[in-house]
Amino acid sequence: MKLKEIRQQGYQALIDALGVAGTLRFLQQLEVGYGDYTKERHQWLNKLTIDDFRNYVKQKKVE
Repeated sequence: MKLKEIRQQGYQALIDALGVAGTLRFLQQLEVGYGDYTKERHQWLNKLTIDDFRNYVKQKKVE
């Protein structure tokens, strides 16, 4: 499925569930993020070890 189709179906699902007015109110609540994600990402990503990653993968396989 193409991104355009996903977006169209998503909007239609919102309209079906919330109506046009509710959908517009919902979309108005969405806001552009702030900060520098790349810089902030390095602050926590650099602290992870390969063992942390392995444990995370093992945990996800169990779930």
